[in-house]
Amino acid sequence: MPEHIVLAYSGGLDTSVAVHWLKHHHDAQVTAVLVDLGQPLASLEDAKARAVANGAEDCVVVDAKQEFAERFLAPAIHANALYEDAYPLATALGRPLIAETLVQVAAEVGADAVAHGCTGKGNDQVRIEAAVLALAPHLEVLAPQRTNPMTRDAVLRYAEAHDLSLPPLKDSPYSVDENLWGRSVEGHDVEDPASAVPEDAYAWTASPQAAPDAPGTFTLTFQAGLPVALDGQTLPLHELIATLNDLAGAHGVGRIDHVENRLVGIKTRELYEAPAAACVLAAKKALEALVLTRDEAQIKAPLEQTFSNLVYDGKVFHPALTGLQAYFAQTHQVTSGSVTLQAYKGGLTVLSRSSDQSLVDAGLATYADGDAFHHEASTGFIELWTLPQVVLAKKRGAPVQTAPVPATPPVVQP
Repeated sequence: MPEHIVLAYSGGLDTSVAVHWLKHHHDAQVTAVLVDLGQPLASLEDAKARAVANGAEDCVVVDAKQEFAERFLAPAIHANALYEDAYPLATALGRPLIAETLVQVAAEVGADAVAHGCTGKGNDQVRIEAAVLALAPHLEVLAPQRTNPMTRDAVLRYAEAHDLSLPPLKDSPYSVDENLWGRSVEGHDVEDPASAVPEDAYAWTASPQAAPDAPGTFTLTFQAGLPVALDGQTLPLHELIATLNDLAGAHGVGRIDHVENRLVGIKTRELYEAPAAACVLAAKKALEALVLTRDEAQIKAPLEQTFSNLVYDGKVFHPALTGLQAYFAQTHQVTSGSVTLQAYKGGLTVLSRSSDQSLVDAGLATYADGDAFHHEASTGFIELWTLPQVVLAKKRGAPVQTAPVPATPPVVQP
């Protein structure tokens, strides 16, 4: 049995009750750890007081917004990280930092176990536990909602029976996780892929129908593949992201409705809001098209998917990810410049991009006066480029014609 447990604490209903449950079920000391990754927090003081009132020895609050942006979001931006070309991995990137903080606090207070409030059917249990075991395999990991799951009603009954201090209860049917990089929403009416998402599921983005009639325009400046300024104002990465979430979200940008393949084998409908991520990644891809060579871009694309899958699967501290980060950082030494975006009623358009590292040569690209391209050189290029095809045609004759696709697919009998 553990003697001292460090709990990943959000200040919400479940973890407020978990403090008491862990303390009494395991007859152990409990230290609560609240990691601020940019999620809305009503009152840190109330959250700390609630943890102590429910039995925690202490509640440690860690402001990790800057660290989250610089150590976890920056590599994801370099990688244009999108799981299944849709999800910007906000929660997946946040969980390893929470786990790392649990390990650090456990070492400081001499704890022999850590705990989290994840359920047994989600991805986050894997991400947190994989990170803890990679960093401190000697620690025991407790997951009370997996070993002793309680419904919301059961949690409330437990709290009432033990006279526990609870946060103001929100009248919302959804399960929500938020940090700087995005907001994820699960449960209730969001679950059915055949149904439209109710408007009350959104919080960071305006409905496109209710968004301003005038478009919003803003310019992102990049250095070495990372945004460093917004509309000419230099900002730390975490502040730039927070500001951009507000600006783009007001125009309805960043809504993601995605049917996702979870790590634990379940296919589910997931809802995300990520205004800043949508803008930063769109702008950076536009800048990459300007400054990267064809080979660099083509090599990078599958590695981006590999990076995204590793993060989604909870392998943030895997050496394979470290190697990919080094490659992306090297590639992005030239990814500097400015991109202007227009946000309008949920849509996002790249208006312009410019860079001192641009590989667009006006003399070669133009069809107007000043065209410096040697057109006659293309004759020899085409002759050499098609030489293998010419030899093949002479030896084998005309290419084999492909069979036409039938109008009606054949019926497969069981």
